[in-house]
Amino acid sequence: MKRSSDLEIWGVRLSAVFTFVVGMVNLISAVQPALLERLTILREAAIPLEVRFGSRLTSAFAGFALLLLANGLFRRKRVAWILTTILLSVSMLSHLLKGLDFEEAGISLALLLVLILLRHSFHALSDPPSIRQGILVLVGAVLFTLMYGTIGFYLLDRHFSTPFNFSQAVRQTLMMFIAFYDPGLQPITGFGRYFADSIYVIGLGTLGFALLMLIRPVLVRQPATAEERMRAEKIIQQYGRTPLARAALFEDKSYFFGGEDTVIAYATSGRGAMALGDPIGPDHQMAMAIEKFRDYCSRNDWTPAFASTLPDYLEIYRSLGFEATCIGYEAIVDLKSFTLEGSQNKGLRNTISRMERNGYTTEVLLPPLEDKCMHELQQISDAWLTSRHGGEMHFSVGWFEENYIRHSPVIVVRGADGEIIAFANLVSEYQKNELTLDLMRHFSNVPNGTMDFLFVRMLQWAKQQGYDHFSLGLSAIVGVGEKPEDPRVEQALHTLAEYVSRFYNFKGLHAFKEKFHPHWEPRYLVYPGVGSLPLVLTTLLKVHSGENFLVKFLWN
Repeated sequence: MKRSSDLEIWGVRLSAVFTFVVGMVNLISAVQPALLERLTILREAAIPLEVRFGSRLTSAFAGFALLLLANGLFRRKRVAWILTTILLSVSMLSHLLKGLDFEEAGISLALLLVLILLRHSFHALSDPPSIRQGILVLVGAVLFTLMYGTIGFYLLDRHFSTPFNFSQAVRQTLMMFIAFYDPGLQPITGFGRYFADSIYVIGLGTLGFALLMLIRPVLVRQPATAEERMRAEKIIQQYGRTPLARAALFEDKSYFFGGEDTVIAYATSGRGAMALGDPIGPDHQMAMAIEKFRDYCSRNDWTPAFASTLPDYLEIYRSLGFEATCIGYEAIVDLKSFTLEGSQNKGLRNTISRMERNGYTTEVLLPPLEDKCMHELQQISDAWLTSRHGGEMHFSVGWFEENYIRHSPVIVVRGADGEIIAFANLVSEYQKNELTLDLMRHFSNVPNGTMDFLFVRMLQWAKQQGYDHFSLGLSAIVGVGEKPEDPRVEQALHTLAEYVSRFYNFKGLHAFKEKFHPHWEPRYLVYPGVGSLPLVLTTLLKVHSGENFLVKFLWN
């Protein structure tokens, strides 16, 4: 079974490569002179010169289109398969008409037969609105070029050896754009040659854009319906057991239901689909959900990946053809043993004492929060974002959205005057007796030790409430790929982190969490293979930071 699958994969890849090769052959053949003896046969068969010249240009256009479609075939696009088979048929005919090029026609025929045999392997969908847009572009290209050429030939006939009336101008444009030949057109000025060539440039440009739109991957324009969100919330409340469970309900997520009681929360960007953590549901449905999601992504021309997964299901992922690499460690504090006693906590004790002597206090505010409090928190959040020259992050973290914050428990630090200067909102992990935090924000001029003060009081409150553990979140990249024996992918991520750390303090955040003596649990990025990593990592950045993540990165 696996051998058959491997043969099919290689068949698809090779057919895409050979489509590119046939496209190049078409372009080269279009500019090569035909063999004299074969031209003689065509003349004796009374094939007009215009048809032979038009076939040469048609061959060139087909070659150009095949080059564009090769990538779509590699991605198993159904629309690309349909267009390629049509173009190969046209290509065969044009090779025969322009010079009895049996060799080139034979190559096109062989590739056509292979594609017909592999027809069931090309099942990836294109984006329906983009297909409609591609068709509209195609129609618009014909109408615009017809109007452009007709007006041009009618008004500029002095630049050509033959004058044009209106009907002749229409016919001339149609022949050049649709039939791709030029029946006796003889420009007598440089501007005339420029205008004639511009019709081909406009035609090829608009047709090329239309082809790219036709094979565009499916785009998610409506993250989730109200019904899907309600169904997902019910499953997550019943089976959620990680800090990511609440983030799965944020509005930037779409949902895939891989079983009766299993949901995968994901976001898309271009050709990437990034799932947030593992599927949420009963263990016995994990394999089925992952496999169904992989196939669903394949049909939509998406590359699937899973971010921040637990170690629990790695063998299932690998059995389904995925690879995994560690992307960081989650800091989890054991609240039962958490204490400020001992020499190792002397620094924290001193900080707490200093903050209290200076009149600072903490308070846990239970939902729903009052309007005055929400206004104060909004001011802190705005100031915090401004100080970092950026916008809100998404995907695995929340953002300051009124309904979300108002209905979350929030711990605040107040100054001696009673004004709030820092806060963090607290999030339950549903079925696990564990608490975590999401937003953590403060004014830029808070005294040193403010966040230490907040964290200590937050952990102490959680312990008093009877929670077993508290997750301080993921320390991304830190500790990954530092050893010579670590996988090369992890070493590459470590090198990247060393560069990025100049802009984002991974190590500083890790050191801050280390003060509270957590144990560290690995989290993984699951992806289809090493070749997909550039797309997967780009998708991960985009779903967190937005499509303009590069601008944000450079700006900061």
